[in-house]
Amino acid sequence: MMTDLRSDTFTKPSTAMLEAMFLAQVGDDVFGEDPSINLLEEMSAQLFGMQAAVFCPSGTMTNQIAIKCHTQPGEEVICEK
Repeated sequence: MMTDLRSDTFTKPSTAMLEAMFLAQVGDDVFGEDPSINLLEEMSAQLFGMQAAVFCPSGTMTNQIAIKCHTQPGEEVICEK
């Protein structure tokens, strides 16, 4: 199976992937109730030697967090094309 990481819409899940998704324990990650996300964040924090980690499901979300870390409301970011 070929994996294309440009977007989550390019790679179609295999039968095994669909089964894993179907059987996964789920919860609301905003309230810290998703055991899969909690484990992923804990493992990532340990891997990188940090106190905590946050799961960002998209590049857009990651970019927004980065902009908000470097600016205050009303400020702007100017980038090259």
